[in-house]
Amino acid sequence: MKPQLLPILVGTALAASLALAQSAQAETLRFGTDPTYPPYEYKLPSGQLAGLDIELGNALCAAAHVKCEWVEGSFDGLIAGLQSRKFDAINASLAATAARRAVMDFTTPLYPADIRLLAPKAAHLQPNAASLAGKRIGVLQGSTQEAFAKLNWAPHGVSIVEYPDQNSVYADLSNGRLDGTLVIGAAARLGFLAKPEGKSFELAGPQIVDPALLSMSSVIGVRKNDPHTLQALDAAIAQLKQDGTIDRLTHKYLDTTPATK
Repeated sequence: MKPQLLPILVGTALAASLALAQSAQAETLRFGTDPTYPPYEYKLPSGQLAGLDIELGNALCAAAHVKCEWVEGSFDGLIAGLQSRKFDAINASLAATAARRAVMDFTTPLYPADIRLLAPKAAHLQPNAASLAGKRIGVLQGSTQEAFAKLNWAPHGVSIVEYPDQNSVYADLSNGRLDGTLVIGAAARLGFLAKPEGKSFELAGPQIVDPALLSMSSVIGVRKNDPHTLQALDAAIAQLKQDGTIDRLTHKYLDTTPATK
């Protein structure tokens, strides 16, 4: 063998090995999610994951010809999990915000948003600082609802109480320890208002609109500098929009406008 050919052959072998490794990794797509947020992601009594985002994720994997793997965690820890490579993407009814865009990339939108105030009917509250002054409002820790409430309501005498999951918010709301919660509308309708404990509550006032903080669509978050995953997901989303899968699944889980955290 000619000495000058050795570096070329070694380099070719290394490149082939790297390509094979990347190909093997690409056979499984790991989604990070928080399964405590019905109807988007939750667990059945059997322990099986279910919900709109779960079915969408599995359909995206099928369209991209990869195997889905789900990694569970608390919502406020998902960004750290993505950055530490515990999974490849966040699929958890995620809202696209400027702060999140600084640390991750987003796919094209999946479905629209609907942010609402959930409160007792008898309280006659409205989703503004003047109406909520002196009240205790529960929010999901790490959510855009938390960011909005702390920025717009907390400076005006509204107590913003953080919770690790939305079910804990509902429990304190039912027991009178909270005056309301800022939550996505569909989650409140199906996860609380449709249950016996939700009969004396309502979605109070109009939808909250603040493009600076509350994204009007749900996306999947992907680690920066991972264009292959982002492009594969965007291509799969386009396919599922075209064949009607996304419309079918949102209709299955949501009888109203979907929303994001």
